[in-house]
Amino acid sequence: MKIMMFLSDVMVPLLIFCIVGYGLLNRHNIYEEFIDGAKDGFRTVIGIMPTLVGLMVAVGILRASGFLDFLSEICGIFTEKMHFPTELMPITIVKMFSSSAATGLLLDIYKEYGADSMLGKMSSLMMSSTETIFYTMSVYFMSVKVKKTRYTLVGALLATLTGTAASVILAKYL
Repeated sequence: MKIMMFLSDVMVPLLIFCIVGYGLLNRHNIYEEFIDGAKDGFRTVIGIMPTLVGLMVAVGILRASGFLDFLSEICGIFTEKMHFPTELMPITIVKMFSSSAATGLLLDIYKEYGADSMLGKMSSLMMSSTETIFYTMSVYFMSVKVKKTRYTLVGALLATLTGTAASVILAKYL
């Protein structure tokens, strides 16, 4: 276990050292390339900022208005028959839009039920096995100007459904 702790502590500094060392051996101007990369990063952030703000505001409104709880109650009628806890519906829905908002809901589940509870385990697994579909599609497709997404949304929703179902099933056997 100590070797794993040591490796986790030195991994990032070692990676940075290797990258800088490789650049120096190949006589690259590392500082100049770093500055160019940082400039490109800022341009990307400025380009996607309106989308990020819009998504954050929308999720905040849904959460504060109580709409997520209302939607959870409606969906709970159907999900209870499939043995899916209704308490996980808000986190399932919000995770598709914003990971940080879903993390807030995850912390609420931890506070109410405990991190080691069945719901805590299910929600933890769900957070790690699903993606922020709409955030990812809007940010990345907008940044590369993709107009036709073809089957991306259907595939992402199917993958999220599979990850969510697997989270519930796996948590019951852990």
